[in-house]
Amino acid sequence: MPELPEVETTKRGIAPHILDQTIINVIVRDRRLRWPIPEQLQLEATGQKVISIKRRGKYILIETIAGTIILHLGMSGNLRILASDTPPKKHDHVDFIFNNNQCLRLHDPRRFGACLWTTEDPLDHKLLKDIGPEPWDDAFTANMLFKRSRNRTLAIKNFIMDSKVVVGVGNIYASESLFQAGINPETPAGKISLNRYKKLFIAIQKILEKSIQQGGTTLKDFTNSSGQPGYFKQELLVYDREGKPCVNCERPISKVVIGQRSSFYCNLCQKK
Repeated sequence: MPELPEVETTKRGIAPHILDQTIINVIVRDRRLRWPIPEQLQLEATGQKVISIKRRGKYILIETIAGTIILHLGMSGNLRILASDTPPKKHDHVDFIFNNNQCLRLHDPRRFGACLWTTEDPLDHKLLKDIGPEPWDDAFTANMLFKRSRNRTLAIKNFIMDSKVVVGVGNIYASESLFQAGINPETPAGKISLNRYKKLFIAIQKILEKSIQQGGTTLKDFTNSSGQPGYFKQELLVYDREGKPCVNCERPISKVVIGQRSSFYCNLCQKK
């Protein structure tokens, strides 16, 4: 599933092609995404100039004067910039055609993504209003993590993956951040000290920044707006490395299922 670095990479990739361009047509081939694509999207977005492209959590927000297109890539979706006359392929559900003969195309084989339209403040949308701070927001600090975790028995990995605590720490990046911080993923969040949260806070920011610089992580489906994979997979130290030697101590990397997700860690370097 595309996570924050992959979505940020996509946002940065499409922005130069569509910013300040006018949508001259919206082609919807299949409305049956996670939520049905609203009919007013075609009516109200057509003729509108794109004034900004933002990201909030894993959502891309394409803003116009009339309203905002809210896009989510779901489990295996992607956005591509193509020539406007490029023939569609299977699972190419939505095209936004621009006056510069460019097409922004949403491809989503599993149809778990979203393409919505709002005329209100998009940050007040029901999908966005209750999510937590971005990893680089002033509101996200080690102290905040420490205070929010008190008396919580939830495993620390699930705690930092909770989008109401902080957005963008998906399964891959949670495993990598906990390894960098030396914290066992099964440790109850409420048992972790402030000093250890300071290390984890730094690790989360560092891992996400590095992944964005590498264009995200490609394990199966993710490609960016130009169809290229993300290269952060080459930097992974524990994720999907079960049985391989730890880069620090050479003990085999372990795997455990936490909250129905595979978690990878070194049981020597990462303490409870």
